Amino acid sequence: MTKTLDVALIGAGFIARTHLPAWIALGARVRIFSTDGHAAGLAEEFGVMEAASLRAALDGVTVVDICTPTTTHRDIALAAFQAQADVLCEKPLALTAADALVMAEAAQQAGRRLYPGHVVRFFPAYVRLHEAVTSGKLGRVAVARFTRTGRYPTWSPWFADPALSGGIVTDQMLHDMDIARWLFGDVVTVHAAQRGQLTAPAPEGAVAVGSATLTHASGVISQVLGVWGPPATPFRSTFHVAGSHGTLTHDSLAHPSLRMAGGPIAEGDGVPTGGFGEDPFATQIREFAAACQGGPDPRVSALDGVAAVRIAAAARQSAATGLAVAVDEAHPHTLMEGSH
Repeated sequence: MTKTLDVALIGAGFIARTHLPAWIALGARVRIFSTDGHAAGLAEEFGVMEAASLRAALDGVTVVDICTPTTTHRDIALAAFQAQADVLCEKPLALTAADALVMAEAAQQAGRRLYPGHVVRFFPAYVRLHEAVTSGKLGRVAVARFTRTGRYPTWSPWFADPALSGGIVTDQMLHDMDIARWLFGDVVTVHAAQRGQLTAPAPEGAVAVGSATLTHASGVISQVLGVWGPPATPFRSTFHVAGSHGTLTHDSLAHPSLRMAGGPIAEGDGVPTGGFGEDPFATQIREFAAACQGGPDPRVSALDGVAAVRIAAAARQSAATGLAVAVDEAHPHTLMEGSH
């Protein structure tokens, strides 16, 4: 980095623990604030500062990294922009498209950057898929399928509460909805369904399944399947993309160097990590940090974050009604692309 970044890491859960080593490796000065009582231990473990309040955390920082439950994202981001800081926000940006758009517009008005943490765009298999699709190597793509499976995140009760997390559709399937849009362009309709344990509290052994069929303006049809399974469920992600020049498939369990973060700890069972080069979370943060210091824009923008939330919200509406739902992606594009 050309200069030292002062980073406020908000939250002290598993994702914060995943982000923190990347900031330290970049030489950033980090302070942690959390309301759950875990910040002190994390700060001591990694040799960084603990902030006594959100106000103290934001005082003088250049970047705010939001790793808190989804419903808190908007207010923390707005406070960060008022403090003239750039923001990296874990996905999803918000529970509703309206809140996500408020965040993006606030960033633009403050002249700050807002980047959603869509880390799957930084995984090597998906990077290669994007290159194959956008370069035309696959020819005309007709249909694509994406799956994502992991244990039900019962370690924090808010995941099972759709009013707090959006459930499996928004919290987990949004990853692959974002990838589908990254590859094939705007989504015009969604038809979705979900079954299983869809309300809190979720007992150990709970299962939830969601599926969504996305119709893209380009004519491509993509299918997204998400599973939250019992504790023994291994993390697995797959894709199968068929084009006129060939087919690309991927299965993370077949990757010989894939290992799981966190060992037997429940919180680690849903997150794949290194062995295939740089940790994708580190790649993501390095790219964001470079952009915050005047480098090129990263591969994911605030508009992408808004669009992903909009698609997921339409999928939840479809799952609730049993009907296909139109996705209006026109409104987010009223923001200038240059607002990041």
